[in-house]
Amino acid sequence: MHVIGTVGLPGSGKGEAATVARENGIPVVTMGDVVRQETADRGLDPSKDHGSVAKALREEHGPAAIAERSLPMIADRLEDHETVLVDGIRSDTEVDVFESEFDDAFTLVSIEAPFEVRAERIDARGRDLGEDDGGEALATRDERERGFGMDDAMARADVVIDNTDSLEAYHDRIERIIHQQTHDTEVHHS
Repeated sequence: MHVIGTVGLPGSGKGEAATVARENGIPVVTMGDVVRQETADRGLDPSKDHGSVAKALREEHGPAAIAERSLPMIADRLEDHETVLVDGIRSDTEVDVFESEFDDAFTLVSIEAPFEVRAERIDARGRDLGEDDGGEALATRDERERGFGMDDAMARADVVIDNTDSLEAYHDRIERIIHQQTHDTEVHHS
């Protein structure tokens, strides 16, 4: 079994990594899905209140709350799959949770891109409300995520991807990492 975690600031390419994993038959557990579910459970708007609910979860249940809530989802997928991708780790505390749970079977991948590149991608995908529509500015999101300890998490990565090339080159790189991790842990049947 193998668990691959991704860490990166908004717009760095975590979602694309998850897409590549799914295309390769690897299930994805998104930390954001845990928060989105909680946001809906609280009767709030996921497009506006995601950040505040993520913060509230950590304040109410400790900094590892979201990672801990994702563990049963990961275990469930590992029953039928050799590898699972965990999308959107936010802090070194969350890295601790996964390293303690999965030990050497956990690989942390940091996906990095400059601010301007990330800002363009976020505008282009149009999924998040912009500042003018009551959403958050990217600089504010960066600051919040860094406040969770994202820089410390990124510093602990086993693999760093500089995602400034073409989308195709990035997809190839993610596929290579997925195959490398999967085949390192697979028992080969002849």
